[in-house]
Amino acid sequence: MKGPLFYSKILLFGEYGIIKDSKGLAIPYNFYNGALKIDKDPSQEAQQSNQNLKRFATYLQELPEDLVCFDIDALEADVAKGMYFDSSIPQGYGVGSSGALVAAIYDKYAKDKITVLENLTREKLLTLKGIFGAMESFFHGKSSGLDPLNSYLSLPILINSQDNIEPAGIPSQTETGKGAVFLLDSGMTGETAPMVNIFMESMKQEGFRTMLKNQFVKHTDACVEDFLKGDVKSLFSNVKQLSKVVLKNFQPMIPAQFHALWQKGIESNDYYLKLCGSGGGGYMLGFTEDIDKARKALNGHQLEVVYTF
Repeated sequence: MKGPLFYSKILLFGEYGIIKDSKGLAIPYNFYNGALKIDKDPSQEAQQSNQNLKRFATYLQELPEDLVCFDIDALEADVAKGMYFDSSIPQGYGVGSSGALVAAIYDKYAKDKITVLENLTREKLLTLKGIFGAMESFFHGKSSGLDPLNSYLSLPILINSQDNIEPAGIPSQTETGKGAVFLLDSGMTGETAPMVNIFMESMKQEGFRTMLKNQFVKHTDACVEDFLKGDVKSLFSNVKQLSKVVLKNFQPMIPAQFHALWQKGIESNDYYLKLCGSGGGGYMLGFTEDIDKARKALNGHQLEVVYTF
């Protein structure tokens, strides 16, 4: 048995800000994917995933029935046969490994599910986001539900605010353009929950809340609008400001050995870095107007291009 593929995602803009109603923009990233699978001779990783699914199945039974209902018998029967999530999506890297798993389980076992083929009204999208948030909380403590939504729909999603989301059309990529969005590998995994806790603690300080509203959210919103309009010049100006704000105010989320590299990008204008997901490890997102220059400046680091301008 092998189920349909669900892809990883990249939140281009909006990490942390979407908790406080900034705009956000998430895109599917087809380089990584995962599917539910049963093997006759499972590997150790598969067995570990199977144990996780067993716990997840127990958790899903506790979700309110007016929110979502699963065919738990079928799920538990498949788990008993050794079903696991076969995934190339790196865990703890901010590209939605648990989101893809949640989407796969909902797709296969939810009763009366909202399908990607029907007319996706705003109400249906919000219902899905709520269901996915409740499901993914098993992995993260608190989830917005956006990662699984992105994975399930395999569409770019524009977040206008917490209760206003819509599928988005993003400018098509240019094959010959030098501008790029890339992933920079920190070489270490990050845990979402501790980073979110640090953020929530910081939110108790008035100065941090003011910075978030007047600087972080302001530049994030501008970046989203620039990106959707295809205004590259304005986008890079706003990404640079956002990069500065993050380096100054989100230091715990940036691995210490990357602080100087982050600053170097701002000073040289060869590239600008920002968080990819909650930070603390995993990938960082980079934006550059000239990918060759960025590669040279980041020599010795692993870059993966995800979008070209």
